[in-house]
Amino acid sequence: MISFSVMALVFGVVFLAELPDKTALAGLVLGTRYRASYVFVGVAAAFAVHVTLAVAAGSVLTLLPQQIVHAVTGVLFLGGAAVLLMKKGEDEEEVRKPANQTFWKVSGAGFMLILVAEFGDLTQIMTANLAARYDDPLSVGLGAVLGLWAVAGLGIVGGKALMKRVPLSLITKVAAVLMLGLGVWSIYEAVAG
Repeated sequence: MISFSVMALVFGVVFLAELPDKTALAGLVLGTRYRASYVFVGVAAAFAVHVTLAVAAGSVLTLLPQQIVHAVTGVLFLGGAAVLLMKKGEDEEEVRKPANQTFWKVSGAGFMLILVAEFGDLTQIMTANLAARYDDPLSVGLGAVLGLWAVAGLGIVGGKALMKRVPLSLITKVAAVLMLGLGVWSIYEAVAG
């Protein structure tokens, strides 16, 4: 059974944390050079692979005693908040242009770029933490993948317009505050439990 509250929380946290990430900018660059639907298919497939790996890792953590899981996830959330708060503006990554614009070449370029760039990324670690925290792999996985896909879609189609209206620094700060709250709550549960 899917918990819509867990799914919505995960969606919000992952969405906000991924917006200022370099992969959103890479999606924007790819989207300006190639057919958006081709880029999105490749990027979405790579994000699905990452979420599956993260949820599996988080599910393994649920085998540990709850106090340890809460303490570990709390510390990791606090670390993630610190990373976001200390993050400086990142330059757009150079994306190699495929020789032609076929579906497989463009989707493959998007898939490989995200697969490599996102491995061990903050949102992947957060997804594993959330899977361990809530012990609800399906809700966490759906929330995370939908959050990542939403950011990818925004980056590919309308990233420039969004960044003109909402400062990246504000998005980063909101994501950091959410992670800080989750970290404090998890540590409180570890100590109180």
